[in-house]
Amino acid sequence: MTTDSGMTDEAARRAGVEVKPVAGYIGAEISGVDLAGELDDTVVAVIRAAVLRWKVVFFRGQRLDHAGQVRFARWFGEIVVLPRRGKASPAGFPEIETTADRLELGGRFGMEHDEWLRRRRHTLLRGWHCDHGARVDPPAATILRAETVPPYGGDTTWANLAAAYAGLSAPLRQFVDGLRAEHRLGVGYQPRPGDDAYVRHLLDRQVASLHPLVRVHPETGERILYVNGYYVEQIAGLSRPESGAVLEMLLEQAVRPEYTVRFRWEPGSVAFWDNRATMHLAPGDTARLDHPRIMHRVMLAGEVPVGVDGRPSEPITGTAPGRW
Repeated sequence: MTTDSGMTDEAARRAGVEVKPVAGYIGAEISGVDLAGELDDTVVAVIRAAVLRWKVVFFRGQRLDHAGQVRFARWFGEIVVLPRRGKASPAGFPEIETTADRLELGGRFGMEHDEWLRRRRHTLLRGWHCDHGARVDPPAATILRAETVPPYGGDTTWANLAAAYAGLSAPLRQFVDGLRAEHRLGVGYQPRPGDDAYVRHLLDRQVASLHPLVRVHPETGERILYVNGYYVEQIAGLSRPESGAVLEMLLEQAVRPEYTVRFRWEPGSVAFWDNRATMHLAPGDTARLDHPRIMHRVMLAGEVPVGVDGRPSEPITGTAPGRW
């Protein structure tokens, strides 16, 4: 599918759809589409091209229910069905995982929500992640719908990992092109003293993969700086001090303000992002707000990443490709 801006803009005009960029490198708001209705092939193609070009797109004022969100997602690929979901997820819709912030995490594993966040995000860059990045075949895309949001706070931020790679110097691009990194579930979590229920949970359900540090996007051909703070354990072949220094530098590159976009949610807002070319940061301020934030997530199945050298990712432990 083409991502040529002229052809995409012309198709959008014919379909009565407006794609309005909201930042220089990432993010566009799409209007003129009722996601709950029947979408013709042209509208689907415009949305898909906008996601590939802008990495994350936003829709406002949508009247989607659970069935409508699932139906919309199916226009764009096969839906991931998780074997385990959070306790707030809706019965009868296995395709949807619901997060309710404090309602979802408060008391889980013996920790309240604020302690949970502190132990997972003990450094400034730890919260940045792509969805299910420790898997050998991470989801291709995520569609997140807001049901209830606080009157302020609760924003989500995304980073464009293709722009981050392109912004590296030529010698550094050549260096990282040949590297691979271990992505592991629970990396960086600080255990509680004594017995820790979350550590036991991680050991029982551990997932880890060896991914190229630079992956080639299967649709656009772009080179993606495939790094994030929450899953990356270590760069293979480097010592831990070397790996830590390189990863910190690359993460700081990826979250430079010009490569990011921040979204203020409203009830009925929908974000649709390319999980292969972005990482995102969920809000860390909701534990301090006396308001609920309820979001519904659907993910589209993805492929095994391939590096610049043509080699695919390798599973280390956990489920086989395609088995969710």
